[in-house]
Amino acid sequence: MNRHTNRYVYSFGGGAADGGADMRDALGGKGANLAEMSRLGLPVPPGFTIAAEVCGYYNENDGAFPPGLEEEVAEALRAVETHVGAKFGDADNPLLLSVRSGARESMPGMMDTVLDLGLNDATVEGLARGGGERFAQDSYRRFIQMYGDVALGVDHGAFEDILQQRKDARGLRLDTEMEAADWRAVVASCKAKVREALGEEFPQDPRRQLWGAIGAVFASWRNPRAETWRRLNDIPADWGTAVTVQSMVFGNMGDDSASGVAFTRNPSTGAREIFGEFLVNAQGEDVVAGIRTPRALAGPDAAGGTSMKALMPGAWSALVDTLNRLETHYRDMQDVEFTVQRGRLYVLQTRSGKRTAAAALKIAVDMVDERLIDRAAALRRVDPRSLEGLLHPTLDPSAPRRVIARGLAASPGAACGRLALTADDAEARARAGEDVILARVETSPEDIHGMHAARGIATARGGMTSHAAVVARGMGRPCVSGAAELRIDAEAGTVSAGGVTLAAGDVVTVDGGAGEIIAGAVPTVAPEPGADFGRLMEWADDARTLRVRANAETAAEARVAREFGAEGIGLCRTEHMFFDDERIPAIRRAIMAETGDERRAALAEILPMQRRDFMELFDIMAGLPVTVRLLDPPLHEFLPHRRDELADMARATGKSVAEVERRAARLREANPMLGHRGCRLGLTWPEIYEMQARAVFEAALAVGDARGTPVVPEIMIPLAATGRELELLRERIDAVAGSVASEAGRAPDYIVGTMIELPRACLRAGDLARTARFFSFGTNDLTQTALGISRDDSGRFLDRYVELGVFERDPFVALDEDGVGELVALAAERGRRMRADLKLGICGEHGGDPASVAFCHRLGLDYVSCSPWRVPVARLAAARAALDAKARAR
Repeated sequence: MNRHTNRYVYSFGGGAADGGADMRDALGGKGANLAEMSRLGLPVPPGFTIAAEVCGYYNENDGAFPPGLEEEVAEALRAVETHVGAKFGDADNPLLLSVRSGARESMPGMMDTVLDLGLNDATVEGLARGGGERFAQDSYRRFIQMYGDVALGVDHGAFEDILQQRKDARGLRLDTEMEAADWRAVVASCKAKVREALGEEFPQDPRRQLWGAIGAVFASWRNPRAETWRRLNDIPADWGTAVTVQSMVFGNMGDDSASGVAFTRNPSTGAREIFGEFLVNAQGEDVVAGIRTPRALAGPDAAGGTSMKALMPGAWSALVDTLNRLETHYRDMQDVEFTVQRGRLYVLQTRSGKRTAAAALKIAVDMVDERLIDRAAALRRVDPRSLEGLLHPTLDPSAPRRVIARGLAASPGAACGRLALTADDAEARARAGEDVILARVETSPEDIHGMHAARGIATARGGMTSHAAVVARGMGRPCVSGAAELRIDAEAGTVSAGGVTLAAGDVVTVDGGAGEIIAGAVPTVAPEPGADFGRLMEWADDARTLRVRANAETAAEARVAREFGAEGIGLCRTEHMFFDDERIPAIRRAIMAETGDERRAALAEILPMQRRDFMELFDIMAGLPVTVRLLDPPLHEFLPHRRDELADMARATGKSVAEVERRAARLREANPMLGHRGCRLGLTWPEIYEMQARAVFEAALAVGDARGTPVVPEIMIPLAATGRELELLRERIDAVAGSVASEAGRAPDYIVGTMIELPRACLRAGDLARTARFFSFGTNDLTQTALGISRDDSGRFLDRYVELGVFERDPFVALDEDGVGELVALAAERGRRMRADLKLGICGEHGGDPASVAFCHRLGLDYVSCSPWRVPVARLAAARAALDAKARAR
């Protein structure tokens, strides 16, 4: 095989570097930033980075390295030796190395690291002559422990046991109390443990050590915790990690040495202050491990320890200067790892620091005011998904918690209350003044009153777009769905999980942002979006072109939508208006009716209720568009099931229970999601849609008169597959409008459109556009019908599909652009070819997913509609999509 024509290895050190900050894809974040800092003249220990493409080669070729790599590494290593004035493997003046991972996106702690590499029985004596016997033997122990774990596969705990046994035997509390002889004994025991575990001696050849560590770090890209992190953070598996090899500096050479981590701003609050911790006479892994209590950098800590500023003023001054230079250069809050070796500062890493949503918001706005960044950069700095956490209560991060089950983080926020296992119990407890958490195996529309009464919801089954998840998001309730560990026995009144059994009435906490169910009460922190939130949203609105509406059918939801900046209602699901105690009997009678007269009698009771509903929504929206979807229930959601419901229906209709039961049995369907619903209901039982259309028109005229401005409702016909369905129902709606106009003396203004949720509708969009003035893509159901996957049942296998790479993300969370997205694009193109002014939007839960919002922007849709609580997410995502489009155009 010919030698690789491009370079694999990039050196840095001595104020120069082969790479820079713009090479993250090749060098990873760590390698790119080390190169950049070296070019800036900052005190970076010299080293080199092996490009991330080698990771793919290594893992795909059974641990082999590409041809030519060995020569490049040898050349780069000689340069490091020259910079440092020490030689790798030399017994008198040994160069020691660190070997670290570095992906292009930060994956803290997910992959492996080896420090102090190059130590053996000979070089440890040379290290002792320069730093002392105790220091050298401690460093050798650290190396054997890390290399043995990472590269040789010896259990890390076995080495820790050896150390603890030595401390116990000597009656010591801390590692720092041990003498050189102690460390020599620990080193001997650690080498013996390797020999016992592997049947061979710990490797003494430094070059064998180096290649073993490089291979182990590349292999760690595929370890379970790294794979989990990538899945949770949408990091592609084919990126790979770079490996950075760097000369060691030591924070454990005495009281004039230290290791620490510093943030240029407070990562919790965003305040402009240096924030961090350090340990005297310690290495970086000691800070991370928490074996000793770190000290505050700039002020006395809780234990009264001396700050770095007071203890090491020279190194502190150099650190402050370095932090200021890095933040100014990168124009972002930096997370910096550093070591002080005998009073001299070295910088080991910088990266954009992880921060809370509140801190991200404050830092972005503050940096605009400080003229470090512009508004476009500020919009890119805040993750749209993080905004949900600012709008809901969250758990106090310092409070203890006992997690008993984990599921999907279906709806953000946190709540605590007494456990209820039925909707009726939840409602009764709420009426008694209790905070309630409703736990169900899965929810159905019949649970709506209990869901409304509850502070939070947990289910054992269901996915991110299950009934519980969708309704909870719409209500702004925290929800954990698909918590398979839960064993819910509503009859016995118990919930079991994590070795704990709780009874109805016991206190539990749900964290919908983390997907956790917790035994007992955990304090919550109230949301405080503040002025910075308002300013960022104003900037987002100035930047975006895609409009944002909300899915809402209650006055409370509509008010939240307006408060969060919704520009109308994109989906009013009228079937959700019928599930309270007053209405469900009437709508059941309408659906169970066997004649048109029976149905009309039941609907007459509902008409004034519907009219009031629509008047309230039109009034709150104050002239903004409101899209009303006509009734679209899978019939099983309204049929009576329990004996008491059957008896109530019998009394209301004057029929026997047996007759009611027979009628309900005839209406039950094998696959109700694909059954007698949507426009099929309107065509076979037209009285329902006629009643709803009348309620819409009468409400629009009444509110228009009261406000002095016309209300123009958008009536949406659901589940249409053919143009003829729309024609027939449009005729019915027009006839109702004519009747209302005759009675009122003026005609209502309105438009009629359809929800596109079937593949045939996408293919025949031109036919539908002859009648429809707008298309609203119901991407929840379109995903179901396109993929043939039930969203309520998919939680059992979709996680595995994502792990295997069948789907990059759950298609019910992020739009399947290659499949469902292609259908949307096709329908948009064919619809607008027939009707140039066709209004296009989506109203599925994808309307609140940032990646899906970006897709809608690229497709040229007019708006997205999402739950009220996700409106700010969609506004920011739409702004970022517009900025990205402008950047691509340039």
